[in-house]
Amino acid sequence: MDAVTSGDVAVELDGELHRHAGHRALSAEARSWRASIPVLVRDLHDAGLGDVQVLLEYRLPLTSRRIDAVLAGTHPRTGKPSYVAVELKQWSSFAPFEEDQALVTVPDVHEPRLHPLLQVDGYREYLVDFTKALHEEPDLVRGAAYVHNARAADMAGSPTLLTSRIFGGDQRDEWLGFLREHLAPAPGKDAAERLSASAARPSRTLLAVAAEEIQQREHLTLLADQQLAYRMVLHEVERASRGRGKTVVVVTGGPGSGKSVVALSLLGELARRGYRTLHATGSRSFTQTLRKVAGRGSSRTKSLFTYFNSYMQAEPDGLDVLVMDEAHRIRRTSEARWTRAELRTGRPQLDELVSAARVPVLLLDENQVVRPGEIGSVEAIREYARAHAVRVVEVDLADQFRCGGSDTYVRWVRDLLGLTDTGPTAWRGTDFDLRVADSPAEMEAFLAERLAEGRSARMTAGFCWSWSDPRRDGTLVPDVQVGSWARPWNLKGDRRIGSAPASALWATEEGGFGQVGCVYTAQGFEYDWNGVILGPDLVWRDGTLRTDRSANKDPDFRSRAAVDDVDFDRLVRHVYKVLLTRGMVGTVVYAVDPDLQAALKRFVSGT
Repeated sequence: MDAVTSGDVAVELDGELHRHAGHRALSAEARSWRASIPVLVRDLHDAGLGDVQVLLEYRLPLTSRRIDAVLAGTHPRTGKPSYVAVELKQWSSFAPFEEDQALVTVPDVHEPRLHPLLQVDGYREYLVDFTKALHEEPDLVRGAAYVHNARAADMAGSPTLLTSRIFGGDQRDEWLGFLREHLAPAPGKDAAERLSASAARPSRTLLAVAAEEIQQREHLTLLADQQLAYRMVLHEVERASRGRGKTVVVVTGGPGSGKSVVALSLLGELARRGYRTLHATGSRSFTQTLRKVAGRGSSRTKSLFTYFNSYMQAEPDGLDVLVMDEAHRIRRTSEARWTRAELRTGRPQLDELVSAARVPVLLLDENQVVRPGEIGSVEAIREYARAHAVRVVEVDLADQFRCGGSDTYVRWVRDLLGLTDTGPTAWRGTDFDLRVADSPAEMEAFLAERLAEGRSARMTAGFCWSWSDPRRDGTLVPDVQVGSWARPWNLKGDRRIGSAPASALWATEEGGFGQVGCVYTAQGFEYDWNGVILGPDLVWRDGTLRTDRSANKDPDFRSRAAVDDVDFDRLVRHVYKVLLTRGMVGTVVYAVDPDLQAALKRFVSGT
């Protein structure tokens, strides 16, 4: 309370953020804290609820997204723990964006924003879904958006049929009544500790989400920027259906930011609304897995999942929507050695895809371009749109859901690999389990223990060893060799051999732990525990991370005419970024290069 009333709340929160996440608050975030938190605390005091616990910047489980405040106390009627999730806004007013009540325009803000009521209701729903102590009793949690600088008359067009409430500054009496309705004037310490100590309910993997969304038609909880992207696409589809022109929607975000969840949610919702919609990727593993799991038992559902090179002869605007997941994997052309002569026109693949639908939706991460010929980037899409006079809408997903929700870890990986200007730094994160193994055998043994505990686990490596076909007797060749330790790569083909699953299903089916995966089978997937062998193509020399082309065995990188040394260096760093960001709970890493291994130990454990 003293920190709040003295105006030091931003200093206190910034210190906590730095201690737990390893980075400082943005200036806009600090200004928001100073403007809103004292108002909330004063209102609690005036409501006679000064003993309620206020959990500021409460991080949702398994994500980097934070709720402005969670109020923890006792319910005045039931005596049970009671919680109120609060979204604080300093807006003076807002209005529906082009008659769409899910999106709003705010004075002096150029881009549309998600309605605060939808935002806080999503937080409330997610908190219940992913907090074990709340899942069986969802009524313990309420949500409220408090726009304390606005009048009710200036908050037009609120969505209906939501559990949460919204209050303006001139509705303070109603706001205080709402707080008293759900919180008793009693200490909230026990309720706060119960919430903070609760285990996170195991997150639903992408495949489980696909099965629910496409087969069972269960609505998926999308948070903040995810829901903004989802709503923007729905808005543009409705706009196009009214004959208001073609729009390209670009959704960007790092690994685990929820691009694929948004894509699958859109596919399910747009299909339910009767729009001609298909899903496309450039990943054989990803598409095959979605067909197998989301389309199990339904050939019609399987047909929703296509490839980028499926649209060479597509009718212009023949679809209402084409949802392109992992659009960074779009290639210069769809042509391959088996393409018929009459189709060899040199037409860019991007043109084929964007032309195929009235609303093309491209979800991408530019730092996941890992193969020569992949050209998916925001700038390439912008250039195409300018050349064809097509409108572009862009949404960025800032949140982190993979890697335990640790954006600190993802930044650490990018710094390590030289994908930022910062350079490698010591690991100081507390929200993700990062370890350096002394050998691949130690890594494998640790991951095997996690597997025995019921967790999912996989091992991957850089493409620095040859990849043999299975022997005649069906056994796999242990190509990945480091000292006396050796294991086979995952299978190349589409059929299971013994306990080893087909190539496309290595990351998801039982038996995959016995082989080492590569970027082509791991990209797009996630598992609880992630083991990564940094091959000899990544070395530490004179205090700098460098790449060694001579140690790489990837056939796509063989030709210097096709991939020069600069592109090779960039692509290999991207490969390891993909491999290092597959884990949901933790990552164990080992480097073949002794100097890099020593550097990793210094960075991670200080030894």
